[in-house]
Amino acid sequence: MLPHTHVGGPSVTESHRPAPFVPTDFVVPEMLETDEFRLRMLSVHDVVKDFDAVMSSVDHCKTVWPGGRWPEGLTLEQNLIDLGWHQKEFQTRRSFAYTVVDPAESRVLGCVYIEPTRKRGFDAEVYLWARQSELAGGLEDRLYAAVRDWIASEWPFVAPAFPGRDVAWETWRSTPDERR
Repeated sequence: MLPHTHVGGPSVTESHRPAPFVPTDFVVPEMLETDEFRLRMLSVHDVVKDFDAVMSSVDHCKTVWPGGRWPEGLTLEQNLIDLGWHQKEFQTRRSFAYTVVDPAESRVLGCVYIEPTRKRGFDAEVYLWARQSELAGGLEDRLYAAVRDWIASEWPFVAPAFPGRDVAWETWRSTPDERR
């Protein structure tokens, strides 16, 4: 049975649903693994390690989305809610949040977010961050290079954007939205 907007209201039909973010037959990669880190679906089970990574990297995380407030005021409970949201979005193929962990999975090193976009000329937007304590050693640069290559080789996107990295923020913000 299709969901309804409210009891007695119109049902959502296939013709009213937006185009899927990835093709229905696309097999979403479960993991990206290097000698240094592993990416896998971010889930509620990561809450404690993720919260530690985020809270130890507040200043850096704010640079990933300039002008944003996240993660100011984040609590463990709110982080759990956020992780549940990311997990559900992944399961429903609406967006894909990956945790970045060390190979032993003893420590969260950062996150990668692959999201749909409305920006003209792009078919996805990708954000990532590494734990602030790992920046001086270049982890975020290596993560970016690995994710950029992974997106190009394993994902169905033709024109993914990495705002703040391969597209300057000023350019990104001034790129018009398309109707979808």
